[in-house]
Amino acid sequence: MSDTLHSNDVLVQRRGHVLWLTVNREERRNALSPDVLAGMTAAIEGAQSDRDVRAIVVTGAGDKAFCAGADLQSGKTFSTDYSEPYGRMGKLLRAARASNVPLVARVNGACMAGGMGLLAMCDMAVAAPHAVFGLPEVKVGLFPAQVLSALQHLLPRRKLAELCLTGEPVDAAQALEIGLVNHVDADLDGRLEWLLARLLDKSPAGIRRGLYTLKRIESMPFEESMAFTESQISLFTLTEDAKEGQKAFQEKRKPQWKGQ
Repeated sequence: MSDTLHSNDVLVQRRGHVLWLTVNREERRNALSPDVLAGMTAAIEGAQSDRDVRAIVVTGAGDKAFCAGADLQSGKTFSTDYSEPYGRMGKLLRAARASNVPLVARVNGACMAGGMGLLAMCDMAVAAPHAVFGLPEVKVGLFPAQVLSALQHLLPRRKLAELCLTGEPVDAAQALEIGLVNHVDADLDGRLEWLLARLLDKSPAGIRRGLYTLKRIESMPFEESMAFTESQISLFTLTEDAKEGQKAFQEKRKPQWKGQ
């Protein structure tokens, strides 16, 4: 069953346990707009309290562009309320960073500039072979700035510098090689469904608390990380899913997850 909501420039769909967020601006190569950023932020934040949502897919309409970045033609891309401490893009990246629901990018075409931010904020990504990736901001006198906060731990330092300083794109094969995406497949949706299936049959509680742990320790020094994870492991064992998973293993059957 699929529930669909139109939120201006974002198409929000429920497909079973998966929430789909589609940038719905195909005529503008799915460029970012205030409505795109606000709609995605609200959807991701709302999913955190819905235990029935087990994964979130982020993609673009059509097959030419995932997201081409800021809509430079509008002339309003960089207008902002300077009294507001947090910008629209920053709010979206913060919401994604705080998400305990896995985000999966479905890169169906060009992924440029701010689109690289949408890609980087996701936990995993699959791409079509024709997809291209780049940070071309220097070509118009700008720099990727906020996107770097999401990309800096994802890419090797020298490759990230090359992308930022030259503005030149890489193809899907190169993106796979440097770790921008997990998989490249001509059957994009087939590979996406394969990956989602490998998520949805696992413990919802384990994934939810595990993703929280993974994100929390990324910026911690080693000893702080060890202390934190030592405290977390005991909490994992107290969940209903952990008890069910171990019991199912002993009884050689598939576990019946409760997500608690």
